[in-house]
Amino acid sequence: QVQLVESGGDLVQPGGSLTLSCEASGSISSIDEMGWYRQAPAKKRELVALAYRNGRDTYAAFTKGRFIVFRNNAQNAMYLRMNNLKPEDTAVYYCNARGPGDTWGQGTQVTVSS
Repeated sequence: QVQLVESGGDLVQPGGSLTLSCEASGSISSIDEMGWYRQAPAKKRELVALAYRNGRDTYAAFTKGRFIVFRNNAQNAMYLRMNNLKPEDTAVYYCNARGPGDTWGQGTQVTVSS
């Protein structure tokens, strides 16, 4: 089972952009579902985007075309490009690998504030 490490979180102004990275300790090519989730203070963890092994992607409605997920099996990594960030995007962002197993990273903080 791979271990996941997120990075790239930062403080950014509204309207700004960030790219989050999720690096795996081993191969992700056989993992069915890689995903980004987020959890804001006092809120439940929620899905942001999924990248499937077959190349298909899905997104939560709130991303509204602002976010793009990239899965690079050759690099054992996944990325989340976030554009036009809003204060409500402030959260800890987590990387997840599912199938087989269910593995989470430790999270990376994204803060959107002026």
